[in-house]
Amino acid sequence: MKILTLNTHSWLEDQPLEKLNQLTEQIIKEEYALIALQEVNQRMDSLPVISNHGFHPTENQLSIHEDNFAYLLVQQLKKRGHHYHWSWAYNHIGYSIYHEGVALLSKYPITPRAITVSEEQDPADYRRRVMLIGQTQLGDKTITALSCHYSWWTEAGGFAHEWQQTEQFLQKSTEPLLIMGDFNNAVTAKHTGYELVTNSPLKLQDSFIAADTNIGEHTIEKAIDGWGENQEKLRIDYIFTSDDFNISTYEIVFDGKKTPIISDHLGVSATIQYKYDSNISVTTKENPNSELLSTQTD
Repeated sequence: MKILTLNTHSWLEDQPLEKLNQLTEQIIKEEYALIALQEVNQRMDSLPVISNHGFHPTENQLSIHEDNFAYLLVQQLKKRGHHYHWSWAYNHIGYSIYHEGVALLSKYPITPRAITVSEEQDPADYRRRVMLIGQTQLGDKTITALSCHYSWWTEAGGFAHEWQQTEQFLQKSTEPLLIMGDFNNAVTAKHTGYELVTNSPLKLQDSFIAADTNIGEHTIEKAIDGWGENQEKLRIDYIFTSDDFNISTYEIVFDGKKTPIISDHLGVSATIQYKYDSNISVTTKENPNSELLSTQTD
């Protein structure tokens, strides 16, 4: 089973529609079972979508707009015969004109929750951080998946607080965990956020460390939004899993090598296998009897 996480930087890149198409092509090629996306934007002044197939709303769902990056991605995939269930949670206003959020796409239905983990509660403030937590399936196993976009370690009430809130919410979870996204904390001596995760009582494994094969490592290679003074190759985007999974391959994608660069972040893909079932297969078509789910408004 292949899974993917990517900070899309949606609508902020040059030629964004071309990059949306390139993301679509990669998903079709690799048939990812689960996808976590961050910086999934929609213009605040664009029109809401009344209803759409395969969308699973959270409680108090902000309405999905016609230019929502995940909505357009799912529509493109559907036109090509690849059906995904999906959810989207609103974090904050981005660049003064966007609703910025995080998304999950799954081959199976999603039961989602949007959990605010930041001290900041005002969506007009970029420090408001909401995790999208979805109960879904990989093969025939129920799992809990997160799409995350955390704050920096240096922010007052930032990553350390947000990770503590995440742990508190997940501590009673009994399903295997996949925590994917932009952690804004690098594996360096001066950033201790990574150690909070790897030493967590959730007993998570870093897919890069656990993988049998590594193809690439770093997810940013220069100065980008939020890392304006960076001149190093850093790993700040991760796939962490509970120890229920074997990780056969960790691969950096959208790096300009086998796949084009489509964001200021590179993507992370992992091939995983549930340890206790060697015969898991992933259904690639949506259940034709799945119901239409309408978006709700705040």
